[in-house]
Amino acid sequence: MEATETAVTTSADSELITSLPSSFRWGVATASYQIEGAVTEDGRSPSIWDTFSRVPGAIDNGDNGDVACDHYHRMPADVELIRQLDVDTYRFSVAWPRIQPHGRGPVNEAGMAFYDRLVDELLAKGIDPWLTLYHWDLPQELEDAGGWPERDTAFRFADYSMLVFDRLKDRVRHWTTLNEPWCSAMHGYVHGIMAPGRRDLGAGAAAVHHLLLGHGLAMQRMREAAPEGTDFGITLNMGTADPETDSDADRDAARRADGMGVRIYTDTLINGHYPEDVVEDLAAQGVRIPVQDGDLATISSPLDFLGVNYYFGQQYSGAGEGPDVEDKAVPFGRPVTAMGWEILPEKFTELLVRLSKDYPGLPMYITENGSAFEDVPDESGYVNDSDRTGYLSSHIAAVAAARQAGADVRGYFAWSLLDNFEWAYGYAKRFGLIRVDYETQERTIKRSGLWYRDTIRQVRNS
Repeated sequence: MEATETAVTTSADSELITSLPSSFRWGVATASYQIEGAVTEDGRSPSIWDTFSRVPGAIDNGDNGDVACDHYHRMPADVELIRQLDVDTYRFSVAWPRIQPHGRGPVNEAGMAFYDRLVDELLAKGIDPWLTLYHWDLPQELEDAGGWPERDTAFRFADYSMLVFDRLKDRVRHWTTLNEPWCSAMHGYVHGIMAPGRRDLGAGAAAVHHLLLGHGLAMQRMREAAPEGTDFGITLNMGTADPETDSDADRDAARRADGMGVRIYTDTLINGHYPEDVVEDLAAQGVRIPVQDGDLATISSPLDFLGVNYYFGQQYSGAGEGPDVEDKAVPFGRPVTAMGWEILPEKFTELLVRLSKDYPGLPMYITENGSAFEDVPDESGYVNDSDRTGYLSSHIAAVAAARQAGADVRGYFAWSLLDNFEWAYGYAKRFGLIRVDYETQERTIKRSGLWYRDTIRQVRNS
């Protein structure tokens, strides 16, 4: 579908967006388990998400990623759709259980061949591959051995990373180690709402440390073997944390949320130490971060870029003291997406400006930003998603505003290329610029996708 759509956007947003430089990167993003399917083909072993999706009640409607978007079989056609969106970058993740079944041992050639083909297909279409090594699909056998709370998993991750790097380093120039370690550690090991579904704060704190250690170990080894011009980074999901009122309890609640949501990662990765207040907060709950000699130097190996995933900001109220503190997020009262997430583009600007001031000199890329809404297709499958189009417009404008305020943001990758398996929500929530009919696997570019394409063209030609 090549028709240009009238966008749902304000003149102020448009003016900001067209201020972006012609060198600005534009992309779309996906994740392996969310789109690939083919979970038992070509030697792939089970991941923690294959296991978790079989737990009764864990996933809405009992959904799983067995087929997902069938991208494993439809990859060339999907790459052609990426080309039609006129983006220059495709951010995707590699499935660890495909590359190294069971989490140990040599490369699985059949699994690696898929990513070989994907990278070649992208390059042939003029699209840069932006590779993420870990987007949550830990081999189940490593979870059986303790998972991310176990220190050995960090070393297993570095070994796996080198299998991928050695094969693709001649063609891939941008490497991301981890996607959203907060989700892996907190939702997976503390809140129990994502794989592997555990509920243990001590395990979560250990998982944070070993995820970051795995990042550092992998990045050091890859950098030693890297061709000139290769960049390495990590992607963090971050938001803002405001106190609901100016009370001491609310300000402390916001500090705690920011500490566990942002600074426990950024301070450690960039400045080489865990925030003192976060360490003290965890100690008050009987939890210690299992740091060993040399770990912090490894974790804080220099980054070439920071990937930022933003969806919303929050405000907090707090009550109680010490281990009896009860913090809660309090809505701002703004419109929400189908996920129940408030739409707060100004907080996106605020976050990016804050990061640029707190961690100067580190280029940023928006590696995910997007929205789920209740899409209603017409008889042809086309979705006139003015809500998503407006969301994209306001948030890309927010990025441009952050740049004008001094934030070194160099690219924006929309989440997501396709409607897909949305983790614990199954297939109930749709984020795609392209609609997927899960019964037929037919793809249809939505209004938002057409707007995104036209916006990219406009910025490049302005």
